Amino acid sequence: MADLILHHYNTSPFSEKVRLILGAKRLPWKSVLIPAIMPKPDVEVLTGGYRKTPFLQIGSDMYCDSALIADVLEHLQPEATLYPEPEKGMSRILAQWADTTLFWAAMAWNLQPKGAAEVFAKAPPEVAKAFGEDRGKMSAGNMARLRPADAAGAYKSYLRRLSDMLDDKPYLLGEAPCIADFSAYHPLWYTRRIDSVRGILDLTPAVVDWMDRMAAIGHGTTEKSSAEEAIAIAKAATPHTLLTDSTFQDDHGIALGSAVTVRAESFGLEETPGTLVAATRTHYTLERSSERVGTVHVHFPRIGYVLKKAEAA
Repeated sequence: MADLILHHYNTSPFSEKVRLILGAKRLPWKSVLIPAIMPKPDVEVLTGGYRKTPFLQIGSDMYCDSALIADVLEHLQPEATLYPEPEKGMSRILAQWADTTLFWAAMAWNLQPKGAAEVFAKAPPEVAKAFGEDRGKMSAGNMARLRPADAAGAYKSYLRRLSDMLDDKPYLLGEAPCIADFSAYHPLWYTRRIDSVRGILDLTPAVVDWMDRMAAIGHGTTEKSSAEEAIAIAKAATPHTLLTDSTFQDDHGIALGSAVTVRAESFGLEETPGTLVAATRTHYTLERSSERVGTVHVHFPRIGYVLKKAEAA
């Protein structure tokens, strides 16, 4: 099997989710650190426009979005499963809630003025300004952001609900962590990093104990790599998907082989253009070619992403 290459940065919450899953699966991986904000030329040449963090590269296949990455890692290493029976559906639904509703409430609390000031305390003022402008462009007015006071109430309620789930078991749905645990953990992990806002976690000691168990999983075995090495690996490889479903599901009236674009529904609205080579019940795959990287396949989950026929030039 080709190396697993995670393109990420250290303080990215969704990257922490994937790093922990890699640790839980005991899968060795290569680490390519990418910028937190644009420009990201080495990212864009591999993904064709997708700029959210992280993405997973295996040869010349690029897997976008942590939900899809989790499915790939589950295929590579089914034990211990992220999707246990009979809670398989529940684990996915809870994970989707955590990656969206919980995440945005937590981040509104985390990056309130005092939290943001601490995060960027050691950086020049222009760094904080550039970060804010970058994230504003990613939503482009398409998302309603919670104010810190509203986020506080919501976040406290969500933490209490998580605490209730941990009353009689060590993890959210049972005796072992599942995809719901990894998805709920990462926004709380970001809170814990910021001294001025982390006190909110103290209201739910069962959640803190659970976080300690999650953190103890670790990131597994990793090796530093570079964007140049990753691009060379992609150029030398031939796309070969690890996504197991292949039946064409046409919900758009767009045939395979069509020129299309894919973008996120609400955050990270940059479009990735390419040729549609797969549209299944769970994912889309676009083929792209360039001189620098050769032919790559870029994979997106269906949920949370928008497929459109490319407009004629």
